[in-house]
Amino acid sequence: MKIALSCFLLIFLLSTSILSVSALSSDGTTLLSLVRHWKVVPPAIKFSWNASDSTPCSWLGVRCNPDNFVDELNLPNLGISGQLGPEIAYLKHLTSIDLSNNSFSGSIPSELGNCSLLEAVELSLNSFSGEIPESLGDLQNLQYLSLFSNSLGGEIPESLFRIPFLDTIYLNNNRLSGSIPSIVGNMSELVSLYLYNNQLSGTIPSSIGNCSALQELYLNDNLLEGVLPDSLNNLDQLVSLYVENNNLEGRIPLGWGNCMELRNLVLSNNQFSGGVPPGFGNCSSLTRLAAVNCNLSGHIPSSLGQLTKLTLLYLSENKLSGAIPPELGNCKALSDLQLYGNQLESEIPTELGMLNALQTLMLFANRLSGEIPTSIWKIQRLQNLIVYENNLVGEIPQEITELKHLTNISLFDNQFTGIIPQGLGINSSLTEVDFTRNKFTGPIPPNLCFRKQLRKLILGQNHFQGSIPSDIGNCFTLTRLILKQNNLTGTLPEFVENPNLLFMDLSSNSFGGAIPSSLGNLTKITSVDLSLNKLTGHIPSELGSLADLEALNLSHNGLEGLLPSELSGCYKLSELDLSHNILNGTIPSSLRSLKELTILDLSENRFGGGIPTSVFQLGKLSFLQLGSNQLGGSIPPSIGLGIEAQSLRLLNLSSNGLTGHVPQELRNLKMLDHLDLCCNNLSGSLEAIGELHSLTEANVSHNAFSGPVPPALMKLVISFPSSFIGNPDLCINCRPQAGGSCQGYSTIKSCNLQSRKRGLKHVHIAIIVCGSFLFALFLVLGISCLFLRHKGREQNLLVSAEEGASSLLNQVMEATENLNDRYVIGRGAHGTVYKVTLGPTKVYALKKLAFVGFKGGNTSMVREIETIGKVRHRNLIRLEDFWLRNEYGLLLYRYMKNGSLHDVLHEARPPPLLEWNIRYNIALGTAQGLSYLHFDCDPAIIHRDIKPMNILLDSELEPHISDFGVAKLLDESVTSTPSSLVQGTIGYMAPERAFSTKSSKECDVYAYGVVLLELVTRKKVLDPLFGGDVDIVGWVRSAWSETEDIETIVDPSLVHEFIDSSIKEQVEDVLLVALRCTETEPSARPSMRDVVKQLTVAGSRSRSKHA
Repeated sequence: MKIALSCFLLIFLLSTSILSVSALSSDGTTLLSLVRHWKVVPPAIKFSWNASDSTPCSWLGVRCNPDNFVDELNLPNLGISGQLGPEIAYLKHLTSIDLSNNSFSGSIPSELGNCSLLEAVELSLNSFSGEIPESLGDLQNLQYLSLFSNSLGGEIPESLFRIPFLDTIYLNNNRLSGSIPSIVGNMSELVSLYLYNNQLSGTIPSSIGNCSALQELYLNDNLLEGVLPDSLNNLDQLVSLYVENNNLEGRIPLGWGNCMELRNLVLSNNQFSGGVPPGFGNCSSLTRLAAVNCNLSGHIPSSLGQLTKLTLLYLSENKLSGAIPPELGNCKALSDLQLYGNQLESEIPTELGMLNALQTLMLFANRLSGEIPTSIWKIQRLQNLIVYENNLVGEIPQEITELKHLTNISLFDNQFTGIIPQGLGINSSLTEVDFTRNKFTGPIPPNLCFRKQLRKLILGQNHFQGSIPSDIGNCFTLTRLILKQNNLTGTLPEFVENPNLLFMDLSSNSFGGAIPSSLGNLTKITSVDLSLNKLTGHIPSELGSLADLEALNLSHNGLEGLLPSELSGCYKLSELDLSHNILNGTIPSSLRSLKELTILDLSENRFGGGIPTSVFQLGKLSFLQLGSNQLGGSIPPSIGLGIEAQSLRLLNLSSNGLTGHVPQELRNLKMLDHLDLCCNNLSGSLEAIGELHSLTEANVSHNAFSGPVPPALMKLVISFPSSFIGNPDLCINCRPQAGGSCQGYSTIKSCNLQSRKRGLKHVHIAIIVCGSFLFALFLVLGISCLFLRHKGREQNLLVSAEEGASSLLNQVMEATENLNDRYVIGRGAHGTVYKVTLGPTKVYALKKLAFVGFKGGNTSMVREIETIGKVRHRNLIRLEDFWLRNEYGLLLYRYMKNGSLHDVLHEARPPPLLEWNIRYNIALGTAQGLSYLHFDCDPAIIHRDIKPMNILLDSELEPHISDFGVAKLLDESVTSTPSSLVQGTIGYMAPERAFSTKSSKECDVYAYGVVLLELVTRKKVLDPLFGGDVDIVGWVRSAWSETEDIETIVDPSLVHEFIDSSIKEQVEDVLLVALRCTETEPSARPSMRDVVKQLTVAGSRSRSKHA
């Protein structure tokens, strides 16, 4: 009713003297009737479309033929909202309609097909929905059809492809489904076909090769599958072919026909096989060639050097190998070259320096070596140089300071050395600089932010010296500042003009002096890490103004004074670590305002005044470290009241002089798994602690607890006996009546129980013994069955190309004679390893994993393996390819010439001489790889079986961790049994693994510590020299505690190097790291990130003494 009334008023306004509309022509009446369907009518139309006119020929957007019939209706970009009415069919003389870029909705009226004279239909950039009318195929004079950027669905009508003169079809950016009609090949006049960004499926019809006039073919961003038809080579007029983001496979057939006109070829994000066709070099007009993430292998063809008009070459994220062809230096027009994420080797060719138009060079995540050619540093237009994660060496030349357009340079994770030219930044508008994990020395250039454009400055894990340049504190654009793990000294700069800084990590240096109060000016910052420095003075109260701060770490410094209550203003703070300082006074109750806090570490300070009840009001707190302070008093009952503290996972109140009983309310901390109350004066029973069933560690040693240890804690007494000592009146019910004894609990006395209770003890021990025996029996039987099944299948293993879905698999099977035993180079807990030689430089290791399906199905397993394949780090073995069967999987890795660390340490004859610097590099590299798995992968990867056999050494004795993620794959296979779930190797498994199959980062740290001990001593983990049941951890720990003489512990071949005292000290430092890693209690072990820090510090200390 309202719409009708509005339209009536509109017609009234359009008419200056309405007596009748009969004077207006029929076409004019039709146009006014179309307006009835519009909700929003532009003012220009209201004033122009006058019903009193005899014809609409003077109206806005209307054009008439000589007979005053409407032949063009052009109303683009006017903001019209509504529907296109069926009355459009009455405009019989219409040849062109353009309603683009409005807000039309609803369906396209099928009556439009009655406008038989239409030559152009432009309805793009609207909100039309429904299907494309089949009746549009009746427009036999149509030459131009544009319906892009609507919400059209359904299939493409075949009738469209029967219109004889149609040369342009724009249907992109809709929701079209179904397949591309095969009769598309009938369109001899078709020039442009845009179907991208729909939901089209099926294959690309080979008949499309019959469209002899076709110049533009856009099929990207659909669900197309199958192969690219060979008939595309027939399209000798083709200028642009876009098929990226589909599911296409097979070899790329292009380049063999007449492709002289082809300028744009974009194939990215498909699953092709084979290599880059050499025939691409025949497409001499190519300006853009992109085949990113296409599963391509082999070498980059040198014929690409013939493409002298090429401006963009993207071949990233494939499996391309070999060297970068120097012929690419002939592509003089090239401005953007991206080859990252492949397996390219050798040196960067000097000829690339001939690319004077080059602006972007991305070669990161390959295996390139040698120096960056000097000629590249002279390319004056160079803007982006990204070469991280390679094996590049050398120094940065002075020429870098002359690159006026340089904005982004990333060299991290290489082996660059020397001093960075101090003029860097003066002539160029740098935005991102990342030199992480190299060996740079000397001062940080003072003018990196000279042009006030710098956003990211990341120089961590080098050997930089000196202080932070003052211009960093005046860098207005800076968002990330990471200078961690260097040898920087001096005081921190005043942060005067850094309003955009979001992240700061200056940890593990030697900065001194006070924390500048100007840090409070960083109003957008979310994370500040100043730990492991030599900072002194008070914590500035100005930090409380950092309302967006989420993480603050000031630990391991010399800070003193009170904890400022103003920190409660950091409302978003989730991690606060102020441990290992000299802070005193009481812990302010205002911390209760930090509702987002999950980690609070105030340990190793001098706080007093009792445990504040306010910290137990923090509902998200999971990690509370208050140990080694002077708090005094008792544990408040509020610790377990209400629901606020029930998310607490770790609670450390050790060494605080606490008195009284453990409150019964503690039992409410249902999530608590780590509890440390040692070294206090607590008394009473452990009853409340015994009801914490989630506990995996509890230390109550050196208190005055009394009475029996609760049954729920007995497993902890066995695992961590030292955690209960120092409580003279504490006893255990060891129940010898059941056939056992109290010898296993010798650190705690036995309670005086009745014989009946003692008898029960024998029953429990007998159950444990029987259970252990049955477990071992099933384990042996399980392994035997798997071995027999494996042997039975392996001899008859045949794989066809069809099953393997990869020609590479056929090559592998042929090279190993269908996995013949003669090619076996190792057998382990995770499967059998074969050596595969496909050529002089193509040697692989193939691991066969046995399983029967996967709990989440093959898709789940593929997802897991693809996750492993995406992990890239110089110290992690890289997955080259994989294949899955119902009963086994094949994983292909690069073969490591020097075998495993176990082979080098214990098996090689004669044993190779391993100087300390080699061992240190192996230790550090392994730690960096494991740290990457733990902290830089999302989700984090726990290895579960770190040992020398899983650390492979390349020709340079660089370590590469293997088998990461494999234990989890086997864990989640259908054949996983209780016996198979015990992942790890005897001698390398952490003590807590004796009572749980759960793996953790701490378990990996323990195993890594054992590997360190083997590196230092060159003794096996179980050596007869140790005697009895003593392993390498017990032997080293005992020998060190007795003598602290490093020479009696280490490999004798190292002793002659101790003439250099700095090497002896470094070996001692590494030994101490190993002992920390192999602590019985997981919470006492460092994280792998901390291990890397400690090893780096040990190495830098040695180098500084040499200097």
